[in-house]
Order: sequence, then structure tokens, then C-alpha cells
Amino acid sequence: MKKLIVNLLVFSVISFALLANGVSESQAQGSAEVITLKVFDYADATTAGYEETEALWEKFDEDNSDIVLEKENLSNEPFHQKLAAYVAAGTIPDIVYMYPGGRSADIHKQKLLKDLKPLLGDEFLSNFLPAVVDSEDQAGHYLAMLPVSICYSSVMYVNEKLLNENGLEVPKTYEDLKAMVPKLKAKGIQTVVMANKDDWVMQSCLYSTIAGRFVGKDWFGQVVEGKVKFTDKEFVDSLRFVDTLYKDGVISRDTIQLSYGEVPGLFAAGKAAILIDGDWRQSVFLTDKASGEALISPEKQQSDIVLEAFPVIPGEKYPGVVSSTLGCGYGISASIPSGSAKEAAVLKLFKYIYSKEVQKTYLELGKYITSRTDVVSDSLEPLTLKMKEYYASVPETCFVLDSVLDPAIYTVINKVLQEIGLGTKTPEQGAAEIQQAADAWIASN
Repeated sequence: MKKLIVNLLVFSVISFALLANGVSESQAQGSAEVITLKVFDYADATTAGYEETEALWEKFDEDNSDIVLEKENLSNEPFHQKLAAYVAAGTIPDIVYMYPGGRSADIHKQKLLKDLKPLLGDEFLSNFLPAVVDSEDQAGHYLAMLPVSICYSSVMYVNEKLLNENGLEVPKTYEDLKAMVPKLKAKGIQTVVMANKDDWVMQSCLYSTIAGRFVGKDWFGQVVEGKVKFTDKEFVDSLRFVDTLYKDGVISRDTIQLSYGEVPGLFAAGKAAILIDGDWRQSVFLTDKASGEALISPEKQQSDIVLEAFPVIPGEKYPGVVSSTLGCGYGISASIPSGSAKEAAVLKLFKYIYSKEVQKTYLELGKYITSRTDVVSDSLEPLTLKMKEYYASVPETCFVLDSVLDPAIYTVINKVLQEIGLGTKTPEQGAAEIQQAADAWIASN
């Protein structure tokens, strides 16, 4: 707002001076053109590092007097709902944060974004991992957005010190995990905590890995082609294992009442031995540079946390796989005229966001392990360094279901997983309902 007022005052002074010298009003307006860029971003003001990341946007705004940023921040479900509304209206903001597929699939498939490959050029894109520049893994099969990272959606954050204090060790098998339950429960400690009130969490952060262990990576391409079914034994077995997790008390049915914002505090306070979440969740535990405080201290407590893949599951056919997908990133609205001053302005902002300096800041804040290959830092907290080691330990990946299936299918999976957690639906009933949704989607496509 301050910058806008200053710009208006400057514009008025310049216009008056030009008009006094016989320059027309339209000429005066052209000499002081200010371009406004609308940005729709995923940001949560309650997370550590929020003020630092917003300061990066403000710096660009301050350093570019000819560009005004109108930035809208949302997170979690409200973000996806608003993005869907933008897509439905066909009024995409100039720069928009999004997924490579899944819940952002429509914006890709409707070609509402510019192709970034010719726009950014090979020289700029050569600074990024080949996997994130490969457009085939994006829903529209062109480079509609540039992923900021490779995302591992399933990580076990294990409080090894808490386990050791109770005569336990980091679990290597499901039997190890199950055996912990009575001892931890007697101390009032949950074995595994998850934010299962948010319906996507179980699907994205654990079940996608479970499904990958039972049916593999190629199975989901076959199911949308009608070659296999969700009612087939191997898929039903994966749902049965989720049912087993709840029945054995490894995951409490009470987690259906826990929202996404609640669980980090419970884990950090030692109320649960293990948190299962995505790799992105590490950032919530790191030092907030604004306050100087961390949910888990980097000096001592972060050394107590180990990062592991989910242990060996009885009957799994694809051992050790972990769900992974291209990370989120930003795209540029296709409505911006090619070769225009506005396109030049939005490209300047886009390259700033993905610059070496900005990406280094995101890395040091623990937001993600950047996909830019020339970023290094000696200021990383232990948990971030451990995450890089975790990536290297994963032998093979499988799909995150909401990145490979249509919303008409995976939203039913999300619902079924919650109902299994509540004990109101059997795995067999859930599989039948998912297949019904798949049949309807196949018939309409």
C-alpha cells in the first residue's frame, strides 16, 4: 500500500510536469506505467519461516518500482477450493502455486498456463534436476509449472530417544511396531500420530505407500484402463492392512479427530513416539528465525529424531517402496499476451522466485530440498540434513494416489480410508465403492 501511494504521488508529479511542457495526458500515463501482477500462493501464517518467505516477496516488490504485487495466501483445503474456483471461472492469477497433477489436474488439462520451456529457455532450466524439467509427469504433458522439489509424501518421524527410554528400538517390521503399542499406551503415549481429520492425509502420507507395497507402481495405470479392479484381492489386501493398523491400536481411531495443525505439537511434546507425514512437514519443527525458537531444538532434540520409511508389511510384494511425486511449484497464466510488458514483468518475478539466492533461503528454512542443483548451504539444521539422507535411503518409489488418479476416484479413496478408520466400513465395502467411482469415471472418459 505504501508503494502504491508513493507511485501515485510520483505519477501525479510527473504528469503535472509533462502537461506543463505540452505533453498530453495519455503520453504522461504511458511514461509512468506500473504493472500489477496477481499472485496466488500456498502459505500458512502459523508455520515457522512464514515471515521470512513473505519478506522475499516484499523485497521483490520494493526493488521493482514498476511492478506491484497483489498476493493472496491460502493453505490446506481452502487453497484447493479457491484454485478450483479460479479454474472454473477461467480467471487464473498471473502466477499461481500448484501441483504437477492431482488436485491441480484441470488447470493443466485445460491449458490455462503457458509452456515454461520456451519461455524460460534451456540455459535457465539447466540449473534444475532433469526429473522436474521432464514434462511427461505433469497432467497436461507440457511444462505448465516448475516443481521446486521432488516430494516424498510418506516419512516416519521417529523419536528414538523416547523409544529407548521405554526399552524400545526403531521398528524394522510391522510386528515390531505392533509390539510397542501396549508398553507406550501404558505410559499415555500414542505409537503413531497422524492428522486424519483432514481426509487427504492418510491417503497421501501413508496409504499411497501401503498400496505401492501391495500392487506396485504400474497397477494404477491399468486400473484406469479397466484392466484391473479395485475389488481385486491385492488392492483389498492393502485396505485390510489399514484396517489392521487401527484394530491393533498402532494408529488410534481418535486420530480422525486430529486436524493438520495439531499433530506437530503432540509429537514434539512426546505425546507420540512416531509421526507419519510428508517430507515437507520437517519445516514446522525448525527454528523460526523471527522468534528464534524451534518446536524441536536443533542443538539437542533434533538429534533424537530419526527419519525412516514405513517398516516391512506382512504380505507386501514391493518391499521398501515409498510414495513420491514431483513437488509443487509455480505456473504462469496463459492469458498474459506473449511479448507484452506484462509477460516481461511476470518472467522477472518468476526467475526471482527460482533464483539461486531465494531457493537457498527456502532450503535453509527447511521448506523443501530444492530442485535447483547449484544451491549449497552450511547453515542447515540437523533435521534437514537427515531428510537429504532419507531421500538417498529410499530404494524405489511408487505413486502418490492423488497425483495419478482423477479426483473423482481419489476423493472416494480418501473418504473410504476415514470410514475404515472409524470402523464404519469394511475394506471389502470400501473397495466396491471405489470401483464404482472408477467405473463411472471410465464410462465418462
